[in-house]
Amino acid sequence: MQLTDIVNRYAASPQPQPDTPAHFDEATRATSTESLGGALSSMFRSNSTPPFAELVGKLFGQSSAEQRAGVLNHLIQSLGPAATTVGGGILGKLLGGQAAGASPPNITPAQASQISPGDVAQVAAHAEQQNPSVVDRVGSFYAQHPALVKTLGAAALAVTLGHMRKQ
Repeated sequence: MQLTDIVNRYAASPQPQPDTPAHFDEATRATSTESLGGALSSMFRSNSTPPFAELVGKLFGQSSAEQRAGVLNHLIQSLGPAATTVGGGILGKLLGGQAAGASPPNITPAQASQISPGDVAQVAAHAEQQNPSVVDRVGSFYAQHPALVKTLGAAALAVTLGHMRKQ
């Protein structure tokens, strides 16, 4: 099936179908990472999917330690030095006050493994409120990990495919 056929099918009605995961695989092979990132950003903002923070928490829970560190660092960068005070200081406790400078610290994979998906959802919610462009940064990050995105389920994939037409 051609990419245009796939995305047109979901643009008209972004409802999951039995072959949605396979369509997502086909589409990710046929499109650029940038286009997929834009579609993921749109999916994160969609009223047809759970809130951005909830989705990020779920993805975080399914991620490798390196992926966890990567998304956390994107969230932290969007918050700046104040990141360590979010969610009752979750990140500040983890970093042991390391964030005294003007630029936010980097989370290592080992540190990221100590944070719960629920805590990450709190950080993501705060980051989205403070800097809505974080949704685009996180969409671009997860575009590099389409197999991980599939863990969100067919409904989220269908919405993503529907948004690929607009990219």
